[in-house]
Amino acid sequence: MSIDVDTVSDLIRDVSARVIDPWFRALHDHQIHEKKPGDFVTDADRQAERELGRALATYAGGVVVGEESAFANPAILDAIPDADMAWVIDPIDGTKNFVHGSVDHGVMLAQLNRGETVRGWIWQPQYGHMWFAERGAGVTCDGAEITRAGSHCPVRAATTHEAYKIASPAVEWRMAKWCCAVDYPLVCLGDNDVTVYQHSHPWDHLPGALMVRELGGVVRTVDGAEYGLRETRGRLVVAADQRAYETVVELLR
Repeated sequence: MSIDVDTVSDLIRDVSARVIDPWFRALHDHQIHEKKPGDFVTDADRQAERELGRALATYAGGVVVGEESAFANPAILDAIPDADMAWVIDPIDGTKNFVHGSVDHGVMLAQLNRGETVRGWIWQPQYGHMWFAERGAGVTCDGAEITRAGSHCPVRAATTHEAYKIASPAVEWRMAKWCCAVDYPLVCLGDNDVTVYQHSHPWDHLPGALMVRELGGVVRTVDGAEYGLRETRGRLVVAADQRAYETVVELLR
């Protein structure tokens, strides 16, 4: 089955409106859990993943993998590379922000065909923005085409890891948002040129990586490995263009 972009967008908004938004700044302690110290999951994450996954399976079919399901059973990721169509869901990206009442959280969804990301969505419920990318067709926000100029000088680079912020006149370091659903759009908009991550889980990066690449950017490790479905070893550098990538990587190496 095929499913159009607007239908998927509506499914995401519907789940967000019914399951996620009512619990924003209204969570009780018993609805907040830790998968490991400092790594939060809420009842809203789990319910949103179930409901969005069920809706996608009903309307589109294919393999459905969510962050929380994959945390419980990482082997379910093995079905994605050979699937004609697969969906990877991050029900609430920036859960720690969500728990602490920050507006910087979102829903992320990627569609993969035979292991390659072909479409990606980022919904920012508190900002009311729906980001969408399709391979070979560019990026939109709320239906409007997104373009961006080259990187700045000095390069504007964001990260949450202080150890990565190596001083250089060529780079202006700033704090990232602890949320890929916000950080990737900031690169797309030109607010930032680079974001550096320590982890590269597919649910966190597949939609945004497609968006950045559609705008002429690169998503690679410090060692130069292209980001793909599988989590990569080493720091991940999301850059608006090759110059910005090389400028930051030269410091990180």
